[in-house]
Amino acid sequence: MSSSSAQAPGGLRSVAKRKATADKKAQSSSATPLSTRSAGAGGSSSTMMKLFTDEAQGLRVDPLVVLFLAVGFIFSVIILHVFAKITGKFT
Repeated sequence: MSSSSAQAPGGLRSVAKRKATADKKAQSSSATPLSTRSAGAGGSSSTMMKLFTDEAQGLRVDPLVVLFLAVGFIFSVIILHVFAKITGKFT
């Protein structure tokens, strides 16, 4: 009875299969990243930093300038709406 309780459930073949599967998972997990961030999607330094370096082509605009232009555009639309309401009441 002590010899059968020392064996793993399913016998020695199951132990060998589990060990082979665990070895395959360990090898494949080192080859494939576990998360999208480590895979390079959404946060890869080689792609994200290229947007802010001299390697990027096209127009280079500071993010603060874009923020001010967007807020200025929104403000001008609000002013035009208010102006249209005021002139509509006098005519």
